[in-house]
Amino acid sequence: MRNLLFAAASLSLLVSAPSMAAPCKDAKGRFTKCPKAPAKTVRCKSANGKFAKCGTAGAKPV
Repeated sequence: MRNLLFAAASLSLLVSAPSMAAPCKDAKGRFTKCPKAPAKTVRCKSANGKFAKCGTAGAKPV
């Protein structure tokens, strides 16, 4: 019984591996440039340690 479950788990990993290996393909299966990760947003804190808008007086980027 264990061998059967192990074989089924191994087979499912082999079947799903190609979809994880090539995330940068278009609809036709050709390789394309991967999109860049979005830039992190800048967050600012006020003098008392609370988050504030970056344009306010005394706010510094974290």
